[in-house]
Formats: sequence, structure tokens, C-alpha cells
Amino acid sequence: MVIKVFLASSSGSTAIKKKQQDVLGFLEALKVDYAPLDIACNEDNRMWMRENVPVEKKPTNGIPLPPQIFNEESYCGDYETFFDAKEDNAVFAFLGLPPPPGSKAPMKQEEAQEEVEDEEAKGEDDQPVSEEEEELRQLEEEEEAPEVTEQEEEDE
Repeated sequence: MVIKVFLASSSGSTAIKKKQQDVLGFLEALKVDYAPLDIACNEDNRMWMRENVPVEKKPTNGIPLPPQIFNEESYCGDYETFFDAKEDNAVFAFLGLPPPPGSKAPMKQEEAQEEVEDEEAKGEDDQPVSEEEEELRQLEEEEEAPEVTEQEEEDE
């Protein structure tokens, strides 16, 4: 699968140029295969991009601005949705690509909570806890407990 990034090589807008560079630089850093497609020099690219951006994603004037990102024929999003995915550490999901081997895909909050509960249950039910593990757990609980200052002790 090749990611298609529709760009304007001769844009007069510095904001658009910066957004395009941000997308391309990030894709290069992640080593994602992509094809930059120029809409300024190629009328076919421009028409294809305009026809394939979903109606609900088009601005009020109806003409989407670059960069627009596709996974083959499937629309991924514009710069704003790309930026949001980047902030959420979910770029591979945004692009419709599997995460690279060894990376931990972001989990939904519910899944993360279930994983924590599973780990806690293992420690309590499945295996006896060693003295060292118990001491470590107690130290962690003490660190999490609110500290009482000397002033608060005097007040009590």
C-alpha cells in the first residue's frame, strides 16, 4: 500500500508549505512509503484529489486545500486530522497501516484498564508474591500516599 500525499509545489501560502513539509517529514521519519502528487503542475492529480475527498470533509467553498492524504483510493484526511493522529500517537491507524513490529499500538482507555486489572489479578491469584515484591508494593503505595508536612502534624 502506498500513501498518496497531494501537494501544491507552487503554493503562495507559507502555511500550506509548512503543513506539507510537516506531513512529508513525519512520514519520512517513520519510514512510510508515500508518493507525493503535485496538484499545481498536474491537472489529473488535482481533479482526482478534488473528486475523492468526501463531501463532508470539504471546506465550505468546496475546494480542499493540500495536503490531502490517501491510502491508495481510501481517504485518510487533511493536515488537521493528520496532526491530531500525530498528537495521539495514532498515525499508523490514521493511515490505515499496521504498526511496525515492536511498536506498541495505542490502546483505548478501557483496554489499558483491563490490562492493568489482569496484571493485578495475576499477582494476587495465580502466583504467590515474594517478600521482595510485597516490600516493593508497599513502598510504591507509600509513595502514592499524600505526604503529611511537619506543619500539618503540629496542627493535629
